[in-house]
Amino acid sequence: MQLITCPYCGPREEVEFHYGAAAGVAYPDNPAELDDVAWARYLFFRPNPKGALRERWCHSAGCRQWFTVERDTVTYTISPQPAAEDVR
Repeated sequence: MQLITCPYCGPREEVEFHYGAAAGVAYPDNPAELDDVAWARYLFFRPNPKGALRERWCHSAGCRQWFTVERDTVTYTISPQPAAEDVR
């Protein structure tokens, strides 16, 4: 089982968390105005980098706080980011 360190609660089992989204991806200003092709591009066509990737996670079975982690897509190492990174 993978341990994820919640910046508020400490290390916890992966099953306590839910993935939110890639960190830093801007939500469309007016999503209702996007056609199907533009909406599909926003949802599904993202870079798939090899290496470090910043992501938003929620400790849904614990403190219910959202925070940012850096996950390595090769080693699956997960490191929490400083609290200043969590402001959204």
